[in-house]
Amino acid sequence: MAFDRSRTLRGALAGSAAAAVWYVQMPLDKRVFRSDFDDTEALAELTRASAAAGTLLHLQNGALFGALYANAAPRLPVPAVLRGPLAALAEHVTTWPAMALISPALARDGRAFLQSAWRHALFGLVLGELERRLNGPAELERVSEAAVASNGHGSAEHLVATR
Repeated sequence: MAFDRSRTLRGALAGSAAAAVWYVQMPLDKRVFRSDFDDTEALAELTRASAAAGTLLHLQNGALFGALYANAAPRLPVPAVLRGPLAALAEHVTTWPAMALISPALARDGRAFLQSAWRHALFGLVLGELERRLNGPAELERVSEAAVASNGHGSAEHLVATR
């Protein structure tokens, strides 16, 4: 699969923005789910880095996911509005078992799992919508010359349909 650089860059931008939304809403979902699980802290712990570095890694991961998503999304056989959330939730379900490497107790915590699912769904929704708005469809539909007059407003013949 060949990557379109502009599409990829715009997808990375959308992914980073979606990761920022995820980060900003985390204090609220910690209260809602009554779970102190924090993705940026987990990344910092996993990489033995500072909290700030964990936050930067989180934004970078969002950008990487967005870049890949931007190139794969047009090929997904689901409605455009569902592509982002489904892709992000699929990533959540497949990578959650790796949480046991950071904290076996957290990996078995149902609240943390649901909290992370919420975060992924939100991320995917924001990513999908931003990427769609930034990139538009992968390919534009061809318009027949007969349907468009030289002034760009169409021809009178196409205003009336007859059989």
